[in-house]
Amino acid sequence: VAGSWAIPGTCEHHGMRFSYAESMTDPANYPTLVQAAEAAGFDSFVVPDSICYPEYSDSTYPYTAGGQREFLDDKPFIEPFTLIPALAAVTEHLRFTTFVLKLTVRNPVLVAKSVASVAVMSGNRLGLGIGTSPWPEDYQVTGVPWAQRGARTDEMITVIRGLLTGDYTEYHGDHIDVPSIKICPVPVQPVPILVGGHSAMALDRAARLGDGWMHAGGDPEALDEYLRRLQGRRDHHGRAAHPFEIHVISTDAYDPAGLDRLAARGVTDVIVGFRADSYAPGPDTQPLSEKLAAIEWYATNVIAPYRGQAGPVA
Repeated sequence: VAGSWAIPGTCEHHGMRFSYAESMTDPANYPTLVQAAEAAGFDSFVVPDSICYPEYSDSTYPYTAGGQREFLDDKPFIEPFTLIPALAAVTEHLRFTTFVLKLTVRNPVLVAKSVASVAVMSGNRLGLGIGTSPWPEDYQVTGVPWAQRGARTDEMITVIRGLLTGDYTEYHGDHIDVPSIKICPVPVQPVPILVGGHSAMALDRAARLGDGWMHAGGDPEALDEYLRRLQGRRDHHGRAAHPFEIHVISTDAYDPAGLDRLAARGVTDVIVGFRADSYAPGPDTQPLSEKLAAIEWYATNVIAPYRGQAGPVA
């Protein structure tokens, strides 16, 4: 549950948490995969977000070496607030984290209502990872301005956080205007808002407004710089002592010694996946049996030794 997640630097040894990443696969695979991940000892399953794929675009993808976006064509994405309840219904304690929700192309009141509903129905097993979509086309098709999306994100976080308390919330900003309203029901524990992105603005937003930060991968050498900047911004905003989650993608996540190195740098959560062809065009060709075998391998060779256990965690 979100309320029990610890502050970086104060975690007990071997307190790292494990998130399983699997997307752009046959949606029929998901129930089996999340049940296997839960049995293996994973703490969370990360769920990506995609609105649409434009036929024509000059945009580039920020997390591939050459900016190629073509691998996304015809990849299956289930809307997160639809997929998560279905997977929560077949699991007991696995948390589900959006990685990341394209917040700025949505209405903040509707997002708050969806978040509250999913959190309540899943028994407080939702983490809200948010970001700004890199695709101008997402803004075009949803009728939302591309300009000032960062400032609008800040206002949306404030509105959503207020509505999730269940109290009357009123907000009048430069981009968002909400009269005094409240929503019901709301979860009994706060839903952590985790800010994704590598830009200076995103890191500052995470430090200033977020309950955590979500790393998107990329150059391994850049991670230490992101973490340094993040800590600096948390210090600047007087939030260094606040509970804060740091979710990263790293090759160090694949062995217990590497996990110790990440924990020493303040990382609380690792995101791991087992597909080499995630950025390849065309359908997912990895059989379900191989996916399940990879989960079992990780449980036996990484999670169990790291936690000092003899085998996978039930």
